[in-house]
Amino acid sequence: MPHTFPIDNDQLSAYLQQHVEGFQGPITLEKFSGGQSNPTYKLTAKSGVYVLRRQPPGKLLKSAHAVDREYRVLDALKYTDVPVAKVYHLCEDTHVIGSMFYLMEYCDGKVFWSASLADVDTNEHRAAMYDAMNKTLATLHSVDVDAVGLTDYGKAGNYFERQLGRWTSQYRLTELQTIPAMDVLIQWLEDNLPQDDGRVCLVHGDFRLDNMMFAKDSPEIIAVLDWELSTLGHPFADLAYQCMQLRMPAGMGTIDGLKDVDRDSLGIPSEADYVAQYCQRMGIERIDNWAFYLAFSFFRLAAIAQGVAKRATEGNASNEHANKVGSFVAPLAQMALQVINTAE
Repeated sequence: MPHTFPIDNDQLSAYLQQHVEGFQGPITLEKFSGGQSNPTYKLTAKSGVYVLRRQPPGKLLKSAHAVDREYRVLDALKYTDVPVAKVYHLCEDTHVIGSMFYLMEYCDGKVFWSASLADVDTNEHRAAMYDAMNKTLATLHSVDVDAVGLTDYGKAGNYFERQLGRWTSQYRLTELQTIPAMDVLIQWLEDNLPQDDGRVCLVHGDFRLDNMMFAKDSPEIIAVLDWELSTLGHPFADLAYQCMQLRMPAGMGTIDGLKDVDRDSLGIPSEADYVAQYCQRMGIERIDNWAFYLAFSFFRLAAIAQGVAKRATEGNASNEHANKVGSFVAPLAQMALQVINTAE
């Protein structure tokens, strides 16, 4: 069993009353299920319902679990057309609950965990939901980062070169055993890195169906969730990451893919159609090097899964099923190699 880290509700309530205008205790906390990274709680207080998101306690990898970055990007997007929850306060004092955290509004919507949208009644509704995600992604990538104060939110230079270096390093630090497919994949990505085309925008980093909060009675997205991996980067990284879900099988943790699913019968677009719709919204003709972007997305997710598995061995992963995630690393690498071999 992973270690638990209890929160002193009275101490937290007193702190929030001091730092959040209009906040009134007492409070109760209920941890949301799902998610592997930053523990997230529904906080019910006399003044209303909120969401608290914290870093996991314990020793953390450098730059991981950056709830302060999440807070900053959510605050920066509040006046844009990107749907996000309102944030109220960032607490960097780890003495309050044992780790850094922030408080934001509670959005009363619905999250869908299955990419097939099995809980949705009609094909028209499913199609509209995928179109809403496509539109939201294009809207995000069109944000003027200078105007919203995020000019320094990421480093300059080739985004994929930086990301490949970062995630390779993270993977090596958390490697529990040698996985030959990962070694082959890393070498291929290094050998086939596209030239920098100069595209830079705000990227979400984990843009997928279950990080969208939809309205309960419509296909409208009311909030994009989980911005921990956001940065200034390349727009095709987000697009390929989402399309990766179309290629993954069902049953891989919380990411329930659409491989072998008859998408047309469900009103869900094909990968080609989804990419074409995005290109139309962004005013571009096509995307070259698509196999690289997809393969990189599989690699990055595999590296993230390896980090979750490593934390599970140390007892500080936020999800009790985290120790199972390590078994997904090799299959993800194999899927990336399949993308590469099919494209060649």
